[in-house]
Formats: sequence, C-alpha cells, structure tokens
Amino acid sequence: MTATTGVTTVTGLADRVLGGWLGRIAGNMLGKPVEQGEVWTRDRIDRYLRAADALPLADYLPEPPTEEDERALRPEWRHCVRGRVHGSCRDDDVDYAVLGLHLLETHGFGFSTEQVGDLWLLRLPYLQTFTAERAAYRNLANGLRPPLTATYDNPYQEWIGALIRADVHGWVSPGAPRRAAALARKDAVLSHTGNGVYGAMWAAALVAAAFTAATAREAVDGALAVVPASSRLARTVRRVTALHESGLPWEDTLATLEEETAGLGWIHTVPNAAVITAGLLYGDGDFSRSIALTVRGGLDTDSNGATAGSVAGVLCGAAAVPEQWKEPLEDTVRSAVFGFDGVRISELAERTLRLAQAEV
Repeated sequence: MTATTGVTTVTGLADRVLGGWLGRIAGNMLGKPVEQGEVWTRDRIDRYLRAADALPLADYLPEPPTEEDERALRPEWRHCVRGRVHGSCRDDDVDYAVLGLHLLETHGFGFSTEQVGDLWLLRLPYLQTFTAERAAYRNLANGLRPPLTATYDNPYQEWIGALIRADVHGWVSPGAPRRAAALARKDAVLSHTGNGVYGAMWAAALVAAAFTAATAREAVDGALAVVPASSRLARTVRRVTALHESGLPWEDTLATLEEETAGLGWIHTVPNAAVITAGLLYGDGDFSRSIALTVRGGLDTDSNGATAGSVAGVLCGAAAVPEQWKEPLEDTVRSAVFGFDGVRISELAERTLRLAQAEV
C-alpha cells in the first residue's frame, strides 16, 4: 500500500519518522558531554577519543580517560557515556521536538506564532530555556507580542535556538521542504531574526528533503532552495558543499570554515550549520559516521549531533540505525515539557506519523 504522501510506503514512512526521532535523541546524547565549544574544540575532542582508544567513533562517548577530562565534561556525562545510558537525558534539543509535536497536535498546521508563545508559557519551565528562548520567554511574560519578543533586549537573535526547534516540522512534511520551512519560520520568529530564522527553515527543509533524497548531498541541496541565496547561512552551506566536492578532507574543510566564520561564536547558527553540513556530507549516508563526524566537529555538539542524527535517521530509517545507538535509549524520553516526562520514543513517532499522513 502506498502512503498518501506518495513518497514511500506507509511502513517505510513510519520507519523513517521513527529513525528521525531515534537519530535526534542519540545524536544529542552523543554530543552532550562535550557541549561547550570554547572548551571542547575539535582537537580536544579527538585527543579525548584517542586517549580512550575510541577512534573511529562508532558508539556513545567512552568514559573520560583522565581526571582532567572528567572535570571538563558537562555534569550530565555520567548518564550519556557508553555503558551508562538508560533512556535519554533531559535536554532542550529534545524538549523542543516534543513541544513542537504538541503544538501541531493542539493547533494544527495553521498555528500562529502567538500560539507557540502561549504553549511555551503553559508547558515549558522558564529555567529550562536559554539565550534567545529565555529572552523571548521573558518578553512574553512581560506582555510583549511577536515580533517584539524576538527583538527586544535579545542579543541572541541569530544563535542556534530556532534551528534546534525545527525537526518536527520536517518530520510532518515528508518530501515537502518548502512546507516544512514555512512551518519552522512561524515558530522561529518568536525568538529569532535573520540567519537565526533561516537556520530553522533550512533544518526543517533538510529533514523533510531526507525522506525522498537518495543521498545526503541531495537533501542538502533541497534544503538550500528554501532560504535566501544571498544569506550568510546559504553561502556558508554552499561553501561546505564546494569544499567537499573538491575532495578536501573533512578536517581541512572545517578548518577553512572556522577561519571564515571566526568571531561569530560557538552557538551562532552559521558555523554550526557548517559543522552539520560537513558531518552529513562526509558521513555519506552512514548513520554512525554522520553523527560521529558532526560531534567531533565541535561547537554546539549536542545540538549539532541531534540535527545530523535526525537527518541521518530519516535517510536510513530506524531499522538501519545500529543497535548500539538505539538499545540504550530504552524507548524512553526524559523531558521538562509538562505532561511528557517518561514518554515512549515509539509513541512520539506514532503521533508524528499521524500528523504527517493527515496533512497531505
């Protein structure tokens, strides 16, 4: 039987959606212990992995090889390294996917930006928001409305926060990157402007394109079509694709982009989009390699690992995600979103699938 999307069988679509959820959560868990870009550079991450005899990386991070490394890791590492993972850790990269699903179930695809804000105030604890989201939350609580929620007293308008909220809009728009980008934009403008919004549109389109793309490069090209070609985000992603196409090694590509995006900081959308793009292109459709390269790329490691994992999981489907990533998750999500803590990953995927089938 063919799904109403016309892009895959019903069974195949369900497998891709579940792959996206599993990939997002596994990639987030992989990157979480080293999420501090000014401390955990590419070189330091690889030194850690070499000391632990964990290169090439094909599983969750190993236990810290030295006391110095242990002190530098985020405190959540004890629940994120191999052998210690029992369900997902709570993290905003997963919270926003859960909240986005609840948004679409509550208000449908015609939701407004104001309704996104209302749901934040109702379901999301203030202290579990950060940077642009915290600024927007504070503005909402003080009675401001979009677009002022994004622009008033908010120096983080082009940081990565809106990008990490975008995957669900891709999962419910299989093979329809423009629709995914339009949904993501309505969400993003609550807290972001410029490249911050373009990053969300790009990420949603990237996930949506992965449902029908034959390769990671095809998905990247499809996503580029939905953001302004002259934007810094689009120019940076095109630069990564050109360097990859030229045969430049992954390390040299990232070193080049690091120079070209210097000064933006490790949480800005643009350099992180470069790391995600490089991880997907050099990962070449292999799930483990895609998320490992992305996290080894540094910067906002848990957010980047989550997005790359979502795309890679959609590309290959849940059945093809290796067991070392899936089994420790125990089909369980920890979440700060009220009413969702302890929810099953499989349930989230089933609910997402119903939306994806209902919209087309």
